[in-house]
Amino acid sequence: MTDLRGALRATRRRLEEAGVPSPRVDAELLLGAAVGLSRTRLYAEPQRVLSAEEARRLDSLVTRRASREPLAYVLGEWGFRGLTLKIDARVLVPRPETECVVDRCLALLRALPRPDVLDLGTGSGAIALAIASEHPGAQVVAVDSERGALALARENAAAAGLLDRISLVRGDLGRAAPGARFDLVVSNPPYVRPGELGSLEPEVRDWEPKIALVGDGLHRLVGETASALLRPGGSIVLEVGDDQAPGVAAVLTELGFAGGRISADLGGRDRIVEAQWLT
Repeated sequence: MTDLRGALRATRRRLEEAGVPSPRVDAELLLGAAVGLSRTRLYAEPQRVLSAEEARRLDSLVTRRASREPLAYVLGEWGFRGLTLKIDARVLVPRPETECVVDRCLALLRALPRPDVLDLGTGSGAIALAIASEHPGAQVVAVDSERGALALARENAAAAGLLDRISLVRGDLGRAAPGARFDLVVSNPPYVRPGELGSLEPEVRDWEPKIALVGDGLHRLVGETASALLRPGGSIVLEVGDDQAPGVAAVLTELGFAGGRISADLGGRDRIVEAQWLT
């Protein structure tokens, strides 16, 4: 018989031994998921005894996390700008830096009452759904090449009550929504160089879909697509790797974009590039 205090202690120890970067927080979230309690309630009821089924459920969750499977995959959901998104191995786990990308998008759209937005490589739908939920007039076309990702994005759009304002389209970064015109094109394309993959954390390297993770030169392709689809005065916003912002900004200038701007994420790293299409 194990109570919550003991289960939390044992879970944290297992995660520490496995090298999990945030064992305390992960232990709280896994235990909470196993017993159906919030992190706060775990500490309010430390002597509550786990049932046999709860103990089995916890062991299964912890075993998965100790194998370095991403916490979001183990939990099956992840928070993003106030949304709770269903997340699994079909898509990347939404990152905090991507929330900063949404900030820049919303700033550019603020003066437009009914903007048309294109999200290239939508994955779970995180960016598209955040924009639609925070800008009540926005209509968003969300494109992905993977059927599984689009199916998951559709589930998330339905759960958020946004299916009427999100159009989900199967396509790639170079062929998306032909004939349509947009006020904003946003993308978080694959930008990890093949040679960098081995240096990433196991959660990323061994578990997340390579097709959504690894790519080189795709920012140019997205820029070319955006130049054909943006209305005059429209903007492009891209998430980039740690050392890629100056090069991506130069590519956009070469493609005919103007007013290039580089922004930092919450960690102070230059991770967002934006520019305007004037013609």
